[in-house]
Amino acid sequence: MKAMIINEFGGSDVFTATELAKPEATAGHVVVKVKATSVNTVDTMIRQMGEDLAPLSPTLPGVLGMDFAGVIDSVGEGVIGFAVGDEVYGCAGGLADLQGALAEFMLADAKLIAHKPKSLSMREAAAIPLVGITAYEGLVRAGVSQGQKVLVHGGAGGVGHIAVQLANYFGGDVYATGGEQSQQALIEELGATAINYKTESVADYVSKYTNGAGFDPVFDSVGAGNLINSFEAAALNANVATTVSMVELDLTLAHFKGLSLHVVFMLIPMLHNHKREEHGEILAKLAEIADAGKLTPIVDKEEFTLEQVGKAHDRLASGQAIGKVVVSV
Repeated sequence: MKAMIINEFGGSDVFTATELAKPEATAGHVVVKVKATSVNTVDTMIRQMGEDLAPLSPTLPGVLGMDFAGVIDSVGEGVIGFAVGDEVYGCAGGLADLQGALAEFMLADAKLIAHKPKSLSMREAAAIPLVGITAYEGLVRAGVSQGQKVLVHGGAGGVGHIAVQLANYFGGDVYATGGEQSQQALIEELGATAINYKTESVADYVSKYTNGAGFDPVFDSVGAGNLINSFEAAALNANVATTVSMVELDLTLAHFKGLSLHVVFMLIPMLHNHKREEHGEILAKLAEIADAGKLTPIVDKEEFTLEQVGKAHDRLASGQAIGKVVVSV
């Protein structure tokens, strides 16, 4: 099979086209003919940082690419609910010892996949898994429910634009931050109230939209230093979920507000073979939400072939992409 491998870690030029043996279906796994794969920030980080990101980085030569949509080519022993020819999607490789989606075929644990949303194209479906699972897990852990005032930081980003739609689906009154006019327009399009964090202070928008009470929950897809803004924006005893917490912070404000902090790291099931079936269940739920017309991923207009994956990584790194960068295989 055709694949793009990396023989070293580094810039976007490290990808090399090669022929690899097609994987065979093992017990509990399926082989998927990959139709599309999307690029996530973590893919570019693994490519660049290599062993500095252990245990995420694969042994070289490696095949990256976590998200995919495709068609089941073969089914291993003990797999229930999937058959040859089924259209599926998932996040099931591209790190550690798991071959990724930058190839014509990939082996995937059946627990990590679900049937593709019928209403979405392969490219759209491939844009969902990592960001969709992340947004869903964060909002559910933060206890999102009907009628709450929900704040999403980074509402036009990969995770953020999905979180906005899911928060709406769960019945929240949704607000989201974005610094550019195009980001604010997208946030409004997705059914949330846009907040320009460059011109409005946290105190201003907390006063304006919550009468000073604060938001609950707060979903922070920016994280790190921005968590201080999340703590400031949160209501008393509120829940804050974040995707980026590798940072040293003063938690005094969180203490005096009695906040609960939920850190979402969705790679745990793949890395540690821990509760993988939960990811399959979330993907099935996301497909249901998408087919109900309540979830549509934004896909960047630039298209890339498998051989152009280096350019796809550059596109994501440029910051110019609107929506998820997707590679067609």
